[in-house]
Amino acid sequence: MKEFLLGLRLLFGAGRGNRIRFFLMAAGGSLGVCCLALVLTIPQILDAHDTRAAAREPRTTSAQPAGSTLVLQRADPYGSVTFNRVFVAKGTEGTKGAKGTDSTPPGLDELPGPGEVFVSPRVHDLLREQPAVKGLLPGRETGLIGAAGLAHPDELFAYVGTTRDRIADEGRALKGFGYDYAPFPAVDPSTLTTLRFALGSLVLLPLGIFLSVCARLSAAARTRRLASLRLLGVSTRGVQRVNAAETVVAALLGAVLGLVECWLLNQMMARTGLASLRWYPEDGTLSATTVAVCLIGCPALAWFVGRAGAREAAAGPLAVRRTAVPRRPATWGALLLVTGLGIVTGYCVTGLTDRPADSIGPNAFLIPVGILLTGLGLVLTLPLLSHALARRLARSTRSLTLNLAMRRNEVEPGSTMRVVTGLVLLVFAASLAQGVLIQLEQVTRPSAPVQDYSVPLASLTPEQQRDLAGVQGVRAHAMTMDSWVDLEKLDGTLQEQATALIATCDQLESMVRRAEGCRDGKVMRLVDPNSSVGSDLTPGTSFPYRFGAGKARTLNITLPSERIVYSAYPASAVGSAVLLVPPSALPAAARPDAAQLVLTSSSDPDRVREVLDGIAAVAPIAEIELIGVNIQGLEQIAVIETLLAVGMIMGLVIGVAAFVVAATDRAVERRPQVTAIMLIGARARTVRTVQCVQVVLPLSIGLALALVTGKLAESSYLITGGSAVYWDVAGTPLLALAAAGVVAVAIAGTLPLAGRRIDPELIRRD
Repeated sequence: MKEFLLGLRLLFGAGRGNRIRFFLMAAGGSLGVCCLALVLTIPQILDAHDTRAAAREPRTTSAQPAGSTLVLQRADPYGSVTFNRVFVAKGTEGTKGAKGTDSTPPGLDELPGPGEVFVSPRVHDLLREQPAVKGLLPGRETGLIGAAGLAHPDELFAYVGTTRDRIADEGRALKGFGYDYAPFPAVDPSTLTTLRFALGSLVLLPLGIFLSVCARLSAAARTRRLASLRLLGVSTRGVQRVNAAETVVAALLGAVLGLVECWLLNQMMARTGLASLRWYPEDGTLSATTVAVCLIGCPALAWFVGRAGAREAAAGPLAVRRTAVPRRPATWGALLLVTGLGIVTGYCVTGLTDRPADSIGPNAFLIPVGILLTGLGLVLTLPLLSHALARRLARSTRSLTLNLAMRRNEVEPGSTMRVVTGLVLLVFAASLAQGVLIQLEQVTRPSAPVQDYSVPLASLTPEQQRDLAGVQGVRAHAMTMDSWVDLEKLDGTLQEQATALIATCDQLESMVRRAEGCRDGKVMRLVDPNSSVGSDLTPGTSFPYRFGAGKARTLNITLPSERIVYSAYPASAVGSAVLLVPPSALPAAARPDAAQLVLTSSSDPDRVREVLDGIAAVAPIAEIELIGVNIQGLEQIAVIETLLAVGMIMGLVIGVAAFVVAATDRAVERRPQVTAIMLIGARARTVRTVQCVQVVLPLSIGLALALVTGKLAESSYLITGGSAVYWDVAGTPLLALAAAGVVAVAIAGTLPLAGRRIDPELIRRD
């Protein structure tokens, strides 16, 4: 305890510079702890979404006892989000929940009666912005749904009271509310595992380096001071306790500040939200686990880092005071790198065979372990590589500048590596992030390059139909109509039907892979060799089509023998059509019964969201069917992309912060040596070049190694994940450009290390 108190006295009594360094350590640590707390809070926010969604899910039965309450659920796309509606027909008897009490959904005090509508705050605002939305909610707005009944603040949700006869055919008897799982989780559990691994690689690896850098600020000066205490008779453990007084207290103060910063950020971000992700402030409240990890883990890391720094001063105080030649860096870090590379390279080799590895069984554990060992080994191997290269170049070069730079790196390889390690890890993590994005894109994007949307023509006015064709992002539009069946003339036999596509040849070609033999102005048969649709129909068969307007109420179209051979996409609205009817063949101003307006756009998720939002702006109450795509899946893609973007931003902030902190600390530590060199006649330009070479050369080696190891880690991840892309060649130029930018930043950071003014006071003895 005496040594700990001595450390505190030295901390606050060793001058203003020492106190400034202490507060810099605490400030840097607070930034790292804030990022750590945010990463740990993300799963908590997603879990809060799913918990509330599960608590409001109706528990129903297909039987409809007399007096029971009936419910009917509807989840329709409104723009690029889901509009959830629950129709409720109250029964004469109260439904009993699990505990025997009348059951009402969370967020409501009572179930809505006929003609009553309870809406979420976002729907409340939407009814004023888009009055046409009232068509989706028959009744009068009676109240708002509380936060307990909504997954997030911007959710479109409504409870609509109705009568029993309206939903008797499809409704189910209500038993209560609440399940242990959400029907549509914010992020699928399997995808959440991948997301956690990606965020850990993007944030936690650079975070560990950053916190270590903050704990090692002014390491040389503190080591000399600890060596002096050891020479004065303080024991080895006492020296470590003295050092712990500064590092642990700074880390603890930084952890407290970081938790406060995280709380403030949560309050602000919960109110503004992120793209595709909103939450209540209570969802992001710091949990006991998060607080414990930050308040215990960060000081513990600082203790181990400080203990490693004090070990040298305690073991050889004379060597520290007289600046003896340090020992060669340990080689055990290279063992981690070799082990990690062995694992990821082995999986990359399987990608060249006919049976690539998958992520089932032991592979699910080995892949993350191999990637983490590669990243950790990369960090621990850099000082060894820097020392070996510096020693070889210093012995062989005849350049004064290069010799000075390499001799300094040979003596203090760890000093330079603290500056460049964060930037090297940033490039490694960026390569891995590319792999995660590629895999998610392959899994979640439709396999076809186009996306079709189907809207019932009966729900559209002629003006809306025209405006929808001009929505931003729509590249083709057409109509499909089903032939009419006279139910009164059925004699027990199945009457043949045919779906017609009303489009021009250009419109058809925009909606399919290829089409051959199309001629404008003629009714032609559509034949897809890969489909059996219409194969049983014979040419000459006539099919009637009904129209709700115009002079002709019925139009008979004969199936011709002339045909168009086409290839449809896997999920396409054209695939069910057997006839191509030119628009000119229809009666003027006629609107077919049982018809659908079909829109086509690119399948890019951003483009799909843009088109859905455009459709909602033109026809708010129209029912939209995304051919081959689930709107809930589209929302999950948006959430995952947002979280990965947040992780990459935090990784970038941490990497740059580590560089700035380490470069500033190195500049202060190197001032006596720089002053001594300049006093013996070295020019400022030469000194700046030396400082630049000291950083840029090991940084270039580290970046080259990070590019190679990062690409191997990315490929092993893609191969085992079953992605269609194994070797991300397209992403290499982007990473190389990022590495060049990192080198440019490092060069700019070394320039202020040598000034024009020489201060001899800096080289006086302690």
